[in-house]
Amino acid sequence: MNMRRRTLIGRLAAAGAAGMLGSALAAPGPAQAAAWRKRLTGADLDTNRRWQVAGTDLGIPYVLENGSIGYLFGDTFNTPWPEGPPLPNDWRSPVMLRSNIHPGAPGGVVFDSAARVAGNGRAPELMHNGHHGIGIDGLPEVTVIPNDGISFPETGRQLISYMSIENWNSAGPAGPDWKSRYAGLAYSDNGNDFVRTPLKWWNTADNKDPFQMWTMQRDGEYVYVFSVRSGRQHGPMMLRRVRWDRLFYPESYEGWGWNGANWGWGRPCTPILTGRFGEPSVRRLADGTWVMSYLNCATGCIVTRTATGPDRVWTAEKIQVTSWQEPGLYGGFVHPWSSRAANDLHLLVSKWTRTPDGRSTAYHVSQFAGSV
Repeated sequence: MNMRRRTLIGRLAAAGAAGMLGSALAAPGPAQAAAWRKRLTGADLDTNRRWQVAGTDLGIPYVLENGSIGYLFGDTFNTPWPEGPPLPNDWRSPVMLRSNIHPGAPGGVVFDSAARVAGNGRAPELMHNGHHGIGIDGLPEVTVIPNDGISFPETGRQLISYMSIENWNSAGPAGPDWKSRYAGLAYSDNGNDFVRTPLKWWNTADNKDPFQMWTMQRDGEYVYVFSVRSGRQHGPMMLRRVRWDRLFYPESYEGWGWNGANWGWGRPCTPILTGRFGEPSVRRLADGTWVMSYLNCATGCIVTRTATGPDRVWTAEKIQVTSWQEPGLYGGFVHPWSSRAANDLHLLVSKWTRTPDGRSTAYHVSQFAGSV
């Protein structure tokens, strides 16, 4: 992940302004040592036996239209890690497993089905993927990586935000880990087959566009979209909102911005936080608490912040999982059924460890339980 050990330094564009969000300059809280609950994927688990999901990552949980939970996985293989052996190893992305088990149950998350599969059987990818070839739009595409999912009971429709990956190493060992070509939206009206829409939020040539890695959370009539640059590089976090029935209309997205006197909606986005962010995850808990999680790529820890609303003050970082607990970690996606109760913050954490010459030794997703 090319993470360097340095202190996270960030700021808001208008530090000290009335109504501003939390400042990344605040000292992170003490390590809370979230407890490892269980490993969820792997060649030795039933995810492989039942659906041929062995080596995989991410596991982004979101509420489906029927009230259960879908888990979005990125590059997925029927071998323990991406390079096999054997080869070919049935590369797919994205893939979805599902569960109606509460993550706080004694046995933790237990998957009961896979999208596009009746019972057991190979779980196929949810949408077209170029796989080092040509994407659905005729452009070169390395792979398709999910950002987040959201569903709408009013219509039965599900949406997935994704990145079309241009390359995995855009700036060498000291730079970002990858470059997306664009962020896009795909939808499904049957919960299984997702259609990639023509919508594209294009990345810039220098890989600096801050609207590539999305996380989405609905609250009332609005969906709030938090986003950062691709590649886990240093940069801003932005906040937009859009009415839930206008997600396919880019002109309807409102930015949260500072005008020199106050914060407000309908303005060009002003960074709400600055840092070296991994994939962000934001969820609204049942009691109204908003929880944000991400990999702080400067410290190598999964951290969380909380707020009373998406456009309110965010707390300082609270360390949940360290690289000593889970070497090669990333992700840290908040389960939407988490709560403020002790040890009821459930995070899906990825692990990818490699030897100095690049050979993988682990590539899977685990469940951790901490506290907000």
